[in-house]
Amino acid sequence: MTEHLHPRIIENKDWATFLFVVAFALVAITKSTYENRFSEFSKLIFSDKYAKIYRDTSNLKGSFIVGLFFVQVLSFSFFIQLTLDIFGYASKTDWILYIQIATFLLYFILGKFLIEKIVATSFNIDEFVSLFNLQKATYRTYIGVLILPINAILFYSDNIPKSVPLVIIGISLCISLFSYFISIKTYQNVIISKLFYFILYLCALEIAPYYFMYYWITKEVA
Repeated sequence: MTEHLHPRIIENKDWATFLFVVAFALVAITKSTYENRFSEFSKLIFSDKYAKIYRDTSNLKGSFIVGLFFVQVLSFSFFIQLTLDIFGYASKTDWILYIQIATFLLYFILGKFLIEKIVATSFNIDEFVSLFNLQKATYRTYIGVLILPINAILFYSDNIPKSVPLVIIGISLCISLFSYFISIKTYQNVIISKLFYFILYLCALEIAPYYFMYYWITKEVA
């Protein structure tokens, strides 16, 4: 009889539950601390009022953005791992892989930000790049908060269709493109006056890093 018994593999999801609780707690604390600001922030995709009110570059280092930045990293890391799991390249309960993804994502965002600051100073477009970074950080944070509850649902669900992460990626790209459109529209006078540097900046720091990251991921997966 014992010959037909197989050991039961129990997947540990406690670490994920803890991180979800931390992420939702950070959102709740931020919402209660900055009630009016969070209200405008939640309407970001429907209105540019938030972007117009909080366009001071000092907001980039404020506790509102910094607090939600960690939520953003946690959320995007979960989404990447869940996507890999859905496509059969990894396990969603692998906490070591999650740490690797989160660490890479954290260093990628911060490293890219520092390089942009150096390049902006060299091109004498520091003020514009700071405003541009604030706009990008705002919308990127918005996407991270938006997909956080979706990540929680996907993590505790099984047999998720492959179309689900693709749809989420598509919507996120649309929001990102919308943020670029808003940024260009808002700062068009500055862009026109420094058009050459803006195109150079766009190609070198907005397109190339994501292209090489995509190339590296597809090469590793293949």
